[in-house]
Amino acid sequence: MINRQLLQPESIVVIGGSNNVHKPGGAVVRNLLSGGYQGTLRVVNPKEDEVQGIKAFHDARELPPTDLAILVVAAKYCPDYVRLLAAEKFVRAFIIISAGFSEETHEGALLEQQILDICEQYGCALIGPNCIGLLTRWHHSVFTRPIPQLNPKGVDFISGSGATAVFILESAVTKGLQFNSVWSVGNGRQIGIESVLEYMDEHFDAEHDSMVKLLYIENIADPDKMLYHATSLIRKGCRIAAIKAGSSESGSRAASSHTGAIASSDSAVEALFRKAGIVRCFSREELTTVGCIFTLKPTPNPSRREGSLNTSFADVFNSNSNQAPLPSGGAGGGLRIAIITHAGGPGVMLTDALSKGGMNVPPLEGPVAEELKSKLLPGSSVANPIDILATGGAEHLGIAIDYCEQMEGIDAIMVIFGTPGLVKIFEVYDVLDKKIRECRKPIFPILPSVSTAGPEVQEFLKRGHVNFSDEVTLATALAQIMKTPKPAPFEVELYGTDIPRLHKIIGSVKESGYVSPDVVRQILSCAGISLVPELVSTSKDELSAFAEKVGFPVVAKVVGPVHKSDVGGVALNIRSKEVLSAEFDRMMQIPDATAVMVQKMIKGTELFVGAKYEPRFGHVVLCGLGGIFVEVLRDVSSGLAPLSYEEAYSMIHSLRAYKILKGTRGQKGINERRYAETIVRLSTLLRFATEIKEMDINPLLADADDVVAVDARIRIEK
Repeated sequence: MINRQLLQPESIVVIGGSNNVHKPGGAVVRNLLSGGYQGTLRVVNPKEDEVQGIKAFHDARELPPTDLAILVVAAKYCPDYVRLLAAEKFVRAFIIISAGFSEETHEGALLEQQILDICEQYGCALIGPNCIGLLTRWHHSVFTRPIPQLNPKGVDFISGSGATAVFILESAVTKGLQFNSVWSVGNGRQIGIESVLEYMDEHFDAEHDSMVKLLYIENIADPDKMLYHATSLIRKGCRIAAIKAGSSESGSRAASSHTGAIASSDSAVEALFRKAGIVRCFSREELTTVGCIFTLKPTPNPSRREGSLNTSFADVFNSNSNQAPLPSGGAGGGLRIAIITHAGGPGVMLTDALSKGGMNVPPLEGPVAEELKSKLLPGSSVANPIDILATGGAEHLGIAIDYCEQMEGIDAIMVIFGTPGLVKIFEVYDVLDKKIRECRKPIFPILPSVSTAGPEVQEFLKRGHVNFSDEVTLATALAQIMKTPKPAPFEVELYGTDIPRLHKIIGSVKESGYVSPDVVRQILSCAGISLVPELVSTSKDELSAFAEKVGFPVVAKVVGPVHKSDVGGVALNIRSKEVLSAEFDRMMQIPDATAVMVQKMIKGTELFVGAKYEPRFGHVVLCGLGGIFVEVLRDVSSGLAPLSYEEAYSMIHSLRAYKILKGTRGQKGINERRYAETIVRLSTLLRFATEIKEMDINPLLADADDVVAVDARIRIEK
């Protein structure tokens, strides 16, 4: 419940405010005063008559009616203060800085519940407990520093951790990233990260609100709410990036399949972010770097060509675009960047990092390049990176930027310029400032000399710019943005899935557990997934007749044991009835064997698609290379069912093994469209079959023509 009293209070009282600015109570009062709060500020302190120039009340019962109360007292006193202030002083918003609640003990959780009950009874907003406070342009109700520069078009930052929020602010301030608001929700008992996103979405004003949201998340309490409102905000033109901490794989789950061994809460987070269009970050530096990238202007004429990455540069900055991305593939695709530098090494490292991230640093050739070279110092290089030499100054930088601005084959410009001690750096940064404002193309300033050119860099930042001091961090963050797809549509398309037949098949299953191969085939056929011809039987004669019908060679597999290969239950390339008969006899002796399956043997690249039901998130769908590689390499991508084709392509393209799927060393690539179709159809089926808790299709055999399911397992819980 976010209300006016929380966001725009006409009066604030600090319970526990003091003259000691080295303690939270004193620091909150200091920050409110230094932040220029225009309302009435009050303090309750039983031992002081005056706190930092403000008359102190000795008892909260002496207070007049007040909008917002900030509590900086021991946890055990907080419920009584909240009850008194809400009932008698008409306080309708609370920020509880104090710790010692549910994050520590059971007794603390009970105190926290009392506070929540009181706030719900009186209709009060509650931030915290266990937080650093709330920082807005209206009031600086935090006890920490730094206080970043606040700007209506700055970043909205929401954090589940107060200490981490401070460290992220430290990282952001050094880059020049400006903020509109900072929310530290602490335990998030009433207002969590999802609630803040909900408020920002439902009250969104494109003319006045920040268009960038950065999140630090430790717990996703309501995945559906986060997905809905993050998606909605991004469709309205906002950009969102987030760190989700504490998502490493849990070892407490019993895993009986490939998917069970790999799927984790982290897979669910990855899937949620992909579906919403949230850029996932893994460090403070990466998050603030992504935030800085989001503040740059978009490209004027985004390249839309075969071979580009999933998301073009313009999609990133104009993320409410309705145009669908092209599949990736082919050399030389992606965002085309010109690098201007006066130091060869950083230019080379940046080129390597951009190329690794799927972007392109195209060579500059021809008459225009030669003309540019003629205007630079002798020995300069214009091959890209454009090296204007250590003796190149402001004039040469300006010339290089102007030429890159006019080149049709360039989407963005990156400028690396530190202090070689040979030029007047202020003049260089004046030119850079001017070009950033004038040019249509985005310019990324990489100013590494934050120590030796500290005053010059700070002056540059004061003009409203950002600084990417490390070129490789910039390239990594940009690559993460580029591979994040646009939000998936809310609408569920059936893609021909036979839902009534699916429900009938699942309804016929009497017990929980892995279903028989025949039921697996029936379920997959409901989604139109291609299946290899097969027969399961306990009759050697039936299997021999089937093998002759489909044609040798065939594959024989034991039915019963979950991991067939581990018990010697798979025989490949069987070319005669005699060998098939011998393998049948051998496999029926394997413990737990109930039958033998015979399949037509086909060849192709082994792929994997799996799914696992995660509580609160739904089905997490995984894809990657199949066979043994899925567990050995763990090179998998995840998505949240149901999936769109765009999400499926994004999953496929983000695999480290994607080059193998495209084809290497003269081998043809797989039919990528059919692989994406299989992923999408499977996810649609799962959307209507919550009884399916775990599924593997491993392997799918793929070639340039088709993708066929060879082996599959499905576990149902009734």
